[in-house]
Amino acid sequence: MAKAKKETKTIHDFSKYVRWFWMVFLGGILFVFLIFFMTSIFGDLPDHTVLENPKTHLATEIISSDGQTLGKFYLNDNRTPVGYDELPKHLIDALIATEDARFHEHSGIDARGTLRAMLALGRDGGASTISQQLAKQLFTGVASRSTIGRITQKVKEWIIAIRLERQYTKEEIIAQYFNIYDFGNNADGIRSAGRIYFGKEPKDLDLKESAMLVGMFKNSSLYNPRPHRNPVGVRNRRNVVLSQMEKYDYITETVKDSLQKTELDLDYSPESHREGIATYFRGYLDGFMKDWIKNNPKPDGTKYNLYNDGLKIYTTIDSRMQKYAEDAVQQHMPRLQAEFFNQNTPKRNPTAPFLELTRGAIDTLMRRSMKQSERWRHMKYDLKKADKEIKASFQKPVKMSVFAWKDGKASEIDTIMKPIDSMRYYKSFLRTGMMSMNPQTGHVKAWVGGMNYRHFQYDMVKQGKRQIGSTFKPFVYTAAIDQLHYSPCDEFPDTPFCIEANKFGNPEEWCPKNSSNDYGGNRTLKNALANSVNTITARLIDKVGPQTVADLVKKLGVESDILPVPSIALGTPDISVYEMVGAYATFANQGVYTKPVMVTSIEDKNGTILYQFKPETRDVLSDETAYVTVKLMEGVTQGGSGTRLRHSWAKNKPDYKEVITGYPYEFTNPIAGKTGTTQNQSDGWFMGMVPNLVTGVWVGAEDRAAHFKTITYGQGAAMALPIWGLYMKSCYADEALSISKEDFEEPKNLSINVDCSKHTSTTTDDDSDEDTPEDLDFG
Repeated sequence: MAKAKKETKTIHDFSKYVRWFWMVFLGGILFVFLIFFMTSIFGDLPDHTVLENPKTHLATEIISSDGQTLGKFYLNDNRTPVGYDELPKHLIDALIATEDARFHEHSGIDARGTLRAMLALGRDGGASTISQQLAKQLFTGVASRSTIGRITQKVKEWIIAIRLERQYTKEEIIAQYFNIYDFGNNADGIRSAGRIYFGKEPKDLDLKESAMLVGMFKNSSLYNPRPHRNPVGVRNRRNVVLSQMEKYDYITETVKDSLQKTELDLDYSPESHREGIATYFRGYLDGFMKDWIKNNPKPDGTKYNLYNDGLKIYTTIDSRMQKYAEDAVQQHMPRLQAEFFNQNTPKRNPTAPFLELTRGAIDTLMRRSMKQSERWRHMKYDLKKADKEIKASFQKPVKMSVFAWKDGKASEIDTIMKPIDSMRYYKSFLRTGMMSMNPQTGHVKAWVGGMNYRHFQYDMVKQGKRQIGSTFKPFVYTAAIDQLHYSPCDEFPDTPFCIEANKFGNPEEWCPKNSSNDYGGNRTLKNALANSVNTITARLIDKVGPQTVADLVKKLGVESDILPVPSIALGTPDISVYEMVGAYATFANQGVYTKPVMVTSIEDKNGTILYQFKPETRDVLSDETAYVTVKLMEGVTQGGSGTRLRHSWAKNKPDYKEVITGYPYEFTNPIAGKTGTTQNQSDGWFMGMVPNLVTGVWVGAEDRAAHFKTITYGQGAAMALPIWGLYMKSCYADEALSISKEDFEEPKNLSINVDCSKHTSTTTDDDSDEDTPEDLDFG
């Protein structure tokens, strides 16, 4: 009897559980039904059109001519999407193994995982599928702290996840998830993450790199691989991912064990507007794009957003040549700067870094610079401070990081310094500008506007204009060849020469001197240009007239004002590197001026072409005149200041330091060029040409009063030419670039004699063949 009662009770208890089960089961179905069909109680959900085009901010990408990303324009999201086919298989495997092992089996919600999470009350994780996580990233945002809020958000994720699964393929969901995630440190999306943490495109990531990045999905702030943040935690998390991959048979235990023992091996390269490659060019491009956007609205009349619309800007810059140019600057400038500091110690120069200035003149210069500074602008116009208070702030020491060359590399030093002292400190640094261009196409291949964009943002390629010294002389010679049909072999007396007062509007007599004050005999034009003989250049401008030369220079693309007076013959005008390269390129392009091109096309995020450049060219000179000018300038590297490009000069000039002449260039191919030095050695130039590449280099300080005391170090052949030589040596070593070593093309109907081998010359053998302070009359 007791046994029967016990069995009856057991059956009764079991039936009670069955009833509860069906109540919970049916109640759950009803609950889900109500949720999915009464979603209005949870607020707005995205409709199908929004799901088709989720609003994500896409950075504008700057692409080099060789297909590399030079940089991006973005405000908050440094995101450039990639397709599923650009993701390596082990990266996808790592994600699925770690985040959603049954990804290919469910339709947005993993029922088993969700039930497990509910029974464990979330202690083992929330069982969110990749689709749910994508829904959260795209549409639901940060989770609420309240229980009701968390439940509501989870339901939204379920609904949107199911809709996403209907809208997209599994592959598209994977790609979107990798593209949307913020990996920290401006690494928005997998493409930026691969570049920033490993210097690689996603397709090139190896297994352990992929595992580390997937490990960051758990918490990119906690597992931040940035150096000195959490290396142990990041490595441990990466190893968890590798274990998950082994658990689900994506890798073997042997592979897992070997990779878990390895270091992270980061190649951390932060991407920002002030870091990376071609920073000065990107600064120029920012202005170019803003002007383009202003004048080219979208079809609906709205404006493109440079930072959010995912534009692609295809440029002419070659990433390899850009790197060689930047490396050349980084190699030469620290050495040159070290010598400048050596000559400008307080003991050797009490007014360092300035020369020929009284203390009163220096105070005036510093006050003017103070009022032109960003600190002054900010305090006066943003903070509305009085001038007296602003001036006082320049005398108060503050913490700052300043630029320095350390072990031959650009670096920063944390220090405490008065702002006025930091201004003087920065004025002691020599700066540089460099541009390289294909003369036939006008495509600019390299652009270096300075040494370090973070600390020296003024671009010395296009913004900065400086006196150009003897690099102007080929324009005078060209005018004489064009107008008077002169030959490089024609001879002129090397004797003192004056242009009388009031001729060409010059109020006073002008009598330029040669650098050596040594006169006598005759010189061919080729020899005179190679040795920068001022008196012969003066004779030529006297024959053709300064207005003729000024007009020619304008036709060669120089937009700067050229005052038509005789002294322009020796390089008094201020011209930019950009203008000079364009002008010289005309000689290498058989007399046809081609306007420099930096952008070839612009596309929207869908690949629609929005802009395509049209070449701007014009005939300026006959091919004969251009060729004869080139042959004249070849003499500069055969027997003038550019001769050091032919060998390692330091072997024969032991008094010169390696910083100036010790680079073993030893070029043997035809090179046309011209060095230039301005008054008091304030500016050093070198313009160098081979048939398919023209490159200009300028070096000097911000203020002309800061310069080398003597011409030994202050001439263009010492300041600027080494950068050109180092750059070209790297370009020639990279055979894929196909930089020409051939002769310049000779016109078919050449009537002017360019072979001066039968003529005797009186070439001097001066170390200095530049314009010294005594040479130039700037009156």
